[in-house]
Amino acid sequence: MSEQDSSSSSSQTEGDFEGELDEELEGEEGKSRKEKGSPTPSLSGFASLRAVIRIKHKYQAMKKRRQEMALGMGGTTGAPGRTSPKIFTFDRVTPNTFPAFSSIPQKKKKKTRKKRVLFPNGVGRKTVLKQEHSQATYCLYLLFVIVFVQVYNAIENLDDHVLRYDLEGLERTLRREVFGQQGAVEGLLSHLKDYLSTYVHNKPLVVSVHGPSGVGKSHLGRLLAGHFRSVVGDTLVLQYYVLHHCPQEADTVQCARNLSDLISDIVEQAEEEEKIPLFIFDEAEHMQVEILDMLWQLLASKQSNEYLNAIYLFLSNLGHTHITKHMLQNSSSISLAMTASGRHSNLLKELTPVLRNILEKLHPLWSEADILPLSLLEKCHVMECFLDEMTREGFYPDHTNIERLAGEIEYYPAVGGREYSQTGCKEVVAKVNLL
Repeated sequence: MSEQDSSSSSSQTEGDFEGELDEELEGEEGKSRKEKGSPTPSLSGFASLRAVIRIKHKYQAMKKRRQEMALGMGGTTGAPGRTSPKIFTFDRVTPNTFPAFSSIPQKKKKKTRKKRVLFPNGVGRKTVLKQEHSQATYCLYLLFVIVFVQVYNAIENLDDHVLRYDLEGLERTLRREVFGQQGAVEGLLSHLKDYLSTYVHNKPLVVSVHGPSGVGKSHLGRLLAGHFRSVVGDTLVLQYYVLHHCPQEADTVQCARNLSDLISDIVEQAEEEEKIPLFIFDEAEHMQVEILDMLWQLLASKQSNEYLNAIYLFLSNLGHTHITKHMLQNSSSISLAMTASGRHSNLLKELTPVLRNILEKLHPLWSEADILPLSLLEKCHVMECFLDEMTREGFYPDHTNIERLAGEIEYYPAVGGREYSQTGCKEVVAKVNLL
């Protein structure tokens, strides 16, 4: 049955019940009127009360019967049990509420059957598997410890090796007693620190110091020799003066052999004591070709380890004309506020290529060396030389007397507010001895 038929039937039943109710009400009203017309007016109020109660009971009975009939009709025809308008609620929807959709078959979800976990015989399900540690882990830890110890020992050995040569004490000595060459001193100390930081090398350290007469080349060599004798011993330091050890040119070949044997003995002893020897060759401009060839073979060829662990220092005035010319021509362009290290860095940058070309033409030995030029000394540096020498000799360091002695030295024409000495501090000792 459709929804329209069910609604029409429900409206007809409601109309029939309303008609019956009206008939009952009219009958009761007639009876009450008759009772009112009776000659006993005292009983009229009581009769109307009974009529009202009777009407109420009948109305409730009719209402109950109507609800039962409506429920019975809804169960047989499939109409909804409620005749009141439907209001949206959160009540659970049942299949009878929507008969159109109740006839659609619903697919049942297939229950997935869980696979059964099989355990080995004799092993319970609650057995916890033990986590196995690889033996390689311990080897890895051991490798880390070995690397750490090696690095730590290497750092300690480097520090110990540098401390053995007391480079800080050498720096204080050079800064105190070498005047006007602070930039060159810093360059030399930088080479020494880099080389002496370790004991194993692939080549010896070769430094060639060049400068005009009286700028402090020989004095620098004596200071280095004295310091290394105090730290490595007298036997591992060699000061070689060509004019003194080989004055005759006819003995040059024999001098070269003797020098080669002496260097071999020193490097072998230094290898046994695990020390680095120092070889100082002063006045290298007077060295013969045979001696230079022998030294070049020691420096350039692949010698054994003991020949690689050595320091060679060459002191000469080769190229002094180029150094003097450069200082006089460029002094006006050098700022007065520039530090000594800044002036020396400019000097080194501009003069090194020129000096290397000149020296390599003389002998290929200089191609293996680090070039270190020394600058001219100014008048203030000469006065410092006088002050130091007078203090050593026990004279009172009178400033007026020092200026007088420094004025007796010959100087180049003033350039850029600077006066450069032609002889440096070479005449200082002689003038102080005349006091």
